[in-house]
Amino acid sequence: MKHLLLACLFPMALTAQTMQQLTEQLGKTVLYGDIALSPDGKHVAWVQSTAATTSKHTYIRETSGSAPAAAMVNISRAGERTDFDPAWAPDSKTFAVFSSAGEKEQRQLWTVNADGSNPTKITSLKGYAARPRWSHDGKQIAFLYIEGASGGGPLMAAPATTGVIDRAIHNQRIAVLDVASGQLRQVSPENLHIYDYDWAPDDKMFVATAAPGPGDNNWWIAQIYTIDIAKGKATSIYKPSLQVAVTRWSPDGKSIAFIEGLMSDEGFHGGDLFTIAADGRNVQNRTRGRKSSISSLFCLAPDRILFTEIVGGASAISELALANNSVRTIWKGAEHLYAFGNFPNFTVSKDGKFAGAERSSFETPPEIWAGPIGDWHQLTGNNSGLTASWGKAENLEWTNEGFNIQGWLLSPAKVESGKKYPLVVLIHGGPSSAEMPDWPASFGMSRAIIAALSSRGYYVLMPNPRGSYGQGEDLLAPTLKILAAAICATCSPEWMLR
Repeated sequence: MKHLLLACLFPMALTAQTMQQLTEQLGKTVLYGDIALSPDGKHVAWVQSTAATTSKHTYIRETSGSAPAAAMVNISRAGERTDFDPAWAPDSKTFAVFSSAGEKEQRQLWTVNADGSNPTKITSLKGYAARPRWSHDGKQIAFLYIEGASGGGPLMAAPATTGVIDRAIHNQRIAVLDVASGQLRQVSPENLHIYDYDWAPDDKMFVATAAPGPGDNNWWIAQIYTIDIAKGKATSIYKPSLQVAVTRWSPDGKSIAFIEGLMSDEGFHGGDLFTIAADGRNVQNRTRGRKSSISSLFCLAPDRILFTEIVGGASAISELALANNSVRTIWKGAEHLYAFGNFPNFTVSKDGKFAGAERSSFETPPEIWAGPIGDWHQLTGNNSGLTASWGKAENLEWTNEGFNIQGWLLSPAKVESGKKYPLVVLIHGGPSSAEMPDWPASFGMSRAIIAALSSRGYYVLMPNPRGSYGQGEDLLAPTLKILAAAICATCSPEWMLR
């Protein structure tokens, strides 16, 4: 179906045979997702699939270069299964993972030993569940839960609207499972939809990004709350001027770090890195004026935060010293690395010295790597037989109206000197997003069109224009005025009468 759709869009250039050959090639790509490194850095788990299938299975491997090859976790149930969100226990001996094994689309939480043995189902859920996170003492597992309903978010299909509209409201709440007894309780208020959360160091509270329902309708006005687990009480400690994401507690419990910026959709993060005292005082923008977009963060110590950032059309891994707001870039490359949110592909050990990543580029298919940051070694080789049948990518930068703009130009597969070639410009959605280097088999092969056009003699320009991540909040700010003007225009009586 995908290659027929693309052939219809460009019938003169892309024949059905061409698209079939390309999709067959890309469909063989092994994809890796939800990568999770154990706190001690000795094991890495991930969810594995192919671009042409919907099944997703959990794999695990030791991170040492001499360790045996990755092994699939054997959750022995008949039929197709889809695994999600592996999360390690603090002692690195066990991890939890959601799986639909034996239950069609219903996810249940399983625990698995670090060597892949003894998979055990520990829940009987009825509803959407995601993002499991262990308490610091290893006795409880929290996760996001929508009891009796499917999930929300920009990537989830909405249910058909029937009967009285909005009679049934299903907010996403924080559920906490006692591992020993199996007791499950929902601890966040019913009226709040929780987007993200983190355990407090003493396991008595959560910090969360949340907004009143119905459902996920109010992501753009979400605030930062602290939630008392025993009382089930939520207290707003910060009302942002833009959007907030990736709220994370400092190890000493005194402060909270988060990202604030102009974001289009929940799960696609970018902005400046902020800190705030746990009681809501002393809000500080720690990266003001930085020409990048912070995409994820890890509070490694009370005075030190590791973060990923989009810089132009590349990624960087940097460390912030809170004492003087100095930033040290540890690694930078023409790849897209980030944690949390949608499609995360980067993870670190508890001390931040060891990392795991799913790495790819326009020319290189994805594989799992691990090791000290910037000194990774490759752990998998499932895609070693794949080669690009499209042209090379070039990083372009230019200036427009005083702004630095960046984009990627993919050349035709074969370029003859002196010959002219057609150009197609593909502009990303959002607008708060970025075109980044990756193998074009991701996102359900929706990016296959890039490879298809290049292989058929087109230049493909993928700009990151005003409103994109990668150049700092100054590049995104004008977009807010444009969007506000468009909203006002569409709400005016004159527009409605047209």
